[in-house]
Amino acid sequence: MSDKKVIVKAVAKEEAPAAKAAPKKPLYQPKGDVLISVKNLDKTFKETIHAVRNVTTDIHKGEVVVLIGPSGSGKSTFLRCLNLLEVPTGGSITMDGEDIMDKNADLNKHRQKVGMVFQHFNLFDNLNVIQNMTIGPIKLKGESEAAANQRAMNLLDRVGLADRAEAYPSQLSGGQKQRIAIVRALCMQPEVILFDEPTSALDPEMVGEVLDVMKQLAAEGMTMVVVTHEMGFAREVADRVLFMADGALIEEGTPEEIFDNPKSDRLKDFLSKIL
Repeated sequence: MSDKKVIVKAVAKEEAPAAKAAPKKPLYQPKGDVLISVKNLDKTFKETIHAVRNVTTDIHKGEVVVLIGPSGSGKSTFLRCLNLLEVPTGGSITMDGEDIMDKNADLNKHRQKVGMVFQHFNLFDNLNVIQNMTIGPIKLKGESEAAANQRAMNLLDRVGLADRAEAYPSQLSGGQKQRIAIVRALCMQPEVILFDEPTSALDPEMVGEVLDVMKQLAAEGMTMVVVTHEMGFAREVADRVLFMADGALIEEGTPEEIFDNPKSDRLKDFLSKIL
């Protein structure tokens, strides 16, 4: 009797269907072609401060790339190198296949393609809102005042500030100034916008209104590179997150990979202190 039981069990074991392997999560696929390619980028100050160390990465069209890391890690310096506000001391940067570090490159033409939103707004205090927004397209791109004004007003309407077109920066709140700075960048119709800690100078209650504009741009497919300490924004909006420390790119991946499954001890330590 015991032998039959053993046989039955053996047969049952053999006939049991094999467990299905869990489907593999698809790897992150960039949205578009490479727009900016950075290879072995270095930046030193006074030959002693190594702000950016051998950073290599690509930024694709339509992609939202968020840089995180401790203060002094080289994030803002890296960002400013992308439009040569800081001139790298080594490596290469190409945009649309053109080496922008080449001595014969048209730097003004390159900067027209790259919008920049600064931490402290950088609006012209002596110009009103509409003048701040249209001076670039009129002076640099040769647009008519009528065309530039029309685009500016359309953009102001999108961010709920059409009624502030004639106001001066001193008459605006911090959140309003930063929204103006964003649509001023959009007036140049750039291919990419660089954001250097756009909410760090704002009162907490004003942060949300600026992040909402940035989320809207991301949803519309604008290529964005953002330095921020807003981890919620990074998790929700970023396609890819870059973690920098001590000038080096330590780790990069999707928000899920960076925040839920960090690999390096340095990133784990950083997240443990801020989340």
